Amino acid sequence: MPTVMAHHDVKDQQHWLASPKREEVFGPLGVTNIRKFIDPENPTRVGIVMDVADMGAVMAAMENQTMRDAMEYDGVVPESLVILVEA
Repeated sequence: MPTVMAHHDVKDQQHWLASPKREEVFGPLGVTNIRKFIDPENPTRVGIVMDVADMGAVMAAMENQTMRDAMEYDGVVPESLVILVEA
């Protein structure tokens, strides 16, 4: 099970931190151990680390409307998203 790291910009860090959307959309995909990170010097930069059982399922889900809606709800700036997979 690879560990995945993603970072991106958000419109409101506190809203993003409090949001239940990550668990709602990633949980059914078998994603576990989601950890949230913030940049203490830039309140618009955040990141997550998570364990992903099926990268194909997660990458396919990134293209669906449910994920887009969750990202919009969380205030994610989509064009800033970078996903890194453990080598």
